[in-house]
Amino acid sequence: MKVYRSLAEVPADFGPSALTIGNFDGVHFGHRRILRRLKAMADEKGWKASVLTFDPHPTRVVAPQRTPPLMTSPERRAQLMGQEGVAQVLILPFTRELASLEPADFVRQLLVERLDARAVLVGDNFRFGHRQAGNVQVLAGLGQEFGFETEVVSPVKCRGRTVSSSGIRELLRAGKVGQAARLLERPYALEGEVVSGRGVGSRQTVPTLNLATTAELIPANGVYVTRTHDLDTARAWNSITNVGFRPTFGASDELSIETFLLSHEAATGRLEDGDPRRIRVEFLWRVRDERRFPTPEALKSQIFKDVGAAQSYFRRARAWIGRACISC
Repeated sequence: MKVYRSLAEVPADFGPSALTIGNFDGVHFGHRRILRRLKAMADEKGWKASVLTFDPHPTRVVAPQRTPPLMTSPERRAQLMGQEGVAQVLILPFTRELASLEPADFVRQLLVERLDARAVLVGDNFRFGHRQAGNVQVLAGLGQEFGFETEVVSPVKCRGRTVSSSGIRELLRAGKVGQAARLLERPYALEGEVVSGRGVGSRQTVPTLNLATTAELIPANGVYVTRTHDLDTARAWNSITNVGFRPTFGASDELSIETFLLSHEAATGRLEDGDPRRIRVEFLWRVRDERRFPTPEALKSQIFKDVGAAQSYFRRARAWIGRACISC
């Protein structure tokens, strides 16, 4: 898959393309339905399955007060799109000049002249152009004028819930990571560097990996069953993660994300190949709220109860192998 970060990088042979347009934050189940249809159409016609997305999120330019915290970086979105067979992604810088284009100019200058779109697939709530003057009806009319097909994909529902990025954000803010995973078709994850903590955990409770992440959306404070991946090797561990402010050890204004690996060598604080430097923590199930304990010993006792809950979760998970346990 090829990723372009500006129009200047777009080659002359970008097209002919089957193109979809949107923010695609999270690349959730509904987005994947569009991408799978896009790939099928591109394969049938001999076109290139292509995506036009934006960075920053358009609201950051036109209405900063309404900008949502994003679940995925543009680079991560492109990776996930590649899993669905997308051939090329243009991550276009969103500027005031782009926002000021009238719908007809947006279509002619960008979709037709630069991206050689032969078909454009969008969701039914798609809006574009200056002050969002364009909708799917306007797009279809311009498609007839400029010679490309327009296909509108209906909203996708999962267990009675319409799948949307805003809805998934609400679930994550509430700590409902299992439901969010179902709508994402994968666990929600945070990535970043492993950094030094205050050293309290290894001395008084259990050794943990402390994650520093640039992610904009963090699940609600609490304790979670997680799966932790070393981004530099193939290592991965079942784990349990606390998101919060460590109230047992005194109030703090700094959010911490601490992960305890559920393996014998990790529990001793001595991983055979050393601690990972960069990790991805996947959130699978919420165990409980974060709370203050009277002593570090009481907290340590609770941690081992949480470990038991996590181990029970992973035993059940093994029984789900072969089934679509988080799909719709």
